[in-house]
Amino acid sequence: MSTERFDRTLHAAIAAGILPAGAIRPAQDARPWPVVLLTGLGAWLAAVPLLGVVGMLLGDLIHRGVGPYLIGVLVLIAALVVLRSKDLPLFVEQLAVPALLVGGGSLAFGLFRDLPMQGAAALLAVVAVGIAIAIRQPWLRVLLGAAAALLTTFACVPEHWVRLGRDARVAFWLAWHLVLAIALVALWVQRTLLTGGKHARHAAAIESLAAGWLLTALAGLAFWSGMSFMVGASLGGGVAGELARELGTRSSAWWQIETLRATSLILALGAALWLALGWPALRRAWCVGVAAALVALAGFMPALGAVLLVLAVCARAARWRIAAAAALAAAWIIGSFYYQLDWPLSTKALVLVGCAALLAALAWFATRGERAMPRAAASSRVSTRASQAVIALGALAVLAVANIGIWQKENLIAHGEPVYVELAPADPRSLMQGDFMRLNFRIPGDVQSRLDGLLSAERPRVVARRDARGVATLVR
Repeated sequence: MSTERFDRTLHAAIAAGILPAGAIRPAQDARPWPVVLLTGLGAWLAAVPLLGVVGMLLGDLIHRGVGPYLIGVLVLIAALVVLRSKDLPLFVEQLAVPALLVGGGSLAFGLFRDLPMQGAAALLAVVAVGIAIAIRQPWLRVLLGAAAALLTTFACVPEHWVRLGRDARVAFWLAWHLVLAIALVALWVQRTLLTGGKHARHAAAIESLAAGWLLTALAGLAFWSGMSFMVGASLGGGVAGELARELGTRSSAWWQIETLRATSLILALGAALWLALGWPALRRAWCVGVAAALVALAGFMPALGAVLLVLAVCARAARWRIAAAAALAAAWIIGSFYYQLDWPLSTKALVLVGCAALLAALAWFATRGERAMPRAAASSRVSTRASQAVIALGALAVLAVANIGIWQKENLIAHGEPVYVELAPADPRSLMQGDFMRLNFRIPGDVQSRLDGLLSAERPRVVARRDARGVATLVR
């Protein structure tokens, strides 16, 4: 925020009675960020070995009885004292961050050892929220809010459901939506009840906590939806890729998934109404059409409605960064619709193409209506220049991508020839939809058995015979 805008906001808050008459701008940290970064790095390098030595000296006390609780509480109290102190050297302040992690980790070790998963996660979430309220650093509050949201999610899921099964999908869907509901209620309390100047400190704490809380919930819903379109190649065949594919292909009982979709549709409808009530400019025919397209998509995607609701609430409250994160999560969820096996490929294509055609028609209608309205010459010139700049940048990006592809193909032609390997179906359900969800190569059984047994990092090598079409047949 610029200095002039901050001063205007400060004077407006004083005039409205939100802040006292003597409120002034808080003192700013004048230290350059490279100095802060290097000092923090030095503090971490000094603190981690020191904490390791302390752990070795304490020995079995950490693993037995009340040792984890005693050490965790003492370390957390020491870290809180440091973080709440004023005018501390930056090096000492940064030392408190790893101490906070060690104290929380020790406390978590004891709680998860002695309590069920839900109870331990719930207590740790309460501790994280309490620490966030006690400290003053906004960035630490955001991180603690993210940790509290994740712990609250696990506290809402039964322990025997924490697996990649059908019951777990529904349980995690409910948990993530409950986490979002808690954050939205907290923001409502902040806006409605914590409006006076005496509540400014608590309102600031809720703002930072809610930011981390909402970002974690958005990431959780995106991850719950599974792999997004064209992401499989980026994730590769590692643990992340396999987990994303597993989440994207599992489905629950039909009545459960239909209930989730209906809830998502209702939430998306609520998001549209919330924006229409707050922004009268959106009460137009083409805006209603855009909202209808998004509501229809939410009816097919159980996680989309809640994300759209967060987008609407944050956009109306001018929390643009969280709104941008919600838009990114919505794009991810829409992309994951391609990999859902609950619908035939033809149905998914019809839904996406229909929504795209509707949005294109609405965009044309909106542009046509704007041209018919009288506009100021200055604003027209600025808009035209901005549009021309965007078009030019897009054209340059297209040329760059095309020329890179041409260079790669010329390099392949100059130094080698492509070899094609016959594909085999990887998932029988993919053949029913006319689509290959995963690539699988047709390899002889004896060769495949040898490849399955390779545990080293060395690349396997095979001998193949290429026919006239360029298709290779593996020999050994």
